[in-house]
Amino acid sequence: MYGRLPNLVIGFHGCDESTFEKVLNQKQMLHSSTNSYDWLGNGMYFWEQNLERAWQWAKESKSVEKPAVLGAVIDLGYCLNLLDSHYLQILKNEYILLKQDIQIAGLPLPKNKGEDKTGNAMLRNLDCAVIEHLHTSRKEANYLPFDSVRGVFWEGDSIYPNTEIKEKNHIQICVRNPNCIKGFFAPRGFVESW
Repeated sequence: MYGRLPNLVIGFHGCDESTFEKVLNQKQMLHSSTNSYDWLGNGMYFWEQNLERAWQWAKESKSVEKPAVLGAVIDLGYCLNLLDSHYLQILKNEYILLKQDIQIAGLPLPKNKGEDKTGNAMLRNLDCAVIEHLHTSRKEANYLPFDSVRGVFWEGDSIYPNTEIKEKNHIQICVRNPNCIKGFFAPRGFVESW
């Protein structure tokens, strides 16, 4: 009943300038990421309301030659909102189901790995597998599919001693349904004279 978030959000996608040009000027759709280590499963990734973090990512990414940031107006639709206790419980239960399926198949359970200097896992193979398992389970049961996934991540060094507030905290959005993206834009600069 409360799975639809009622308003539009602004998302920012760090990318290469070539992707920026294709989406904004050639009207191509942003491609969904389908890596086995994607933090929130398969989809198009955005930093919610965080232009600076998108720029940081684009500048730090080894896959980006000329950093750029694409803005998007997003309706999250029916959202697997991992800031909501209800959906966290659903995901917790799905982990148990995935673990059972993996054991029956005689395969190893995926692991989150590849820690950064602060100990945060950067390759989220387990998280991706659990979320994708949930999407598959819902599809097989003919349940309403999630249009998007939204999660919070505590990342980076502490901003000062004895705090859990990190330099790169952010809310990440993974858009699965491309119809949730209402439009793309080039972020403007700040008008200093105002």
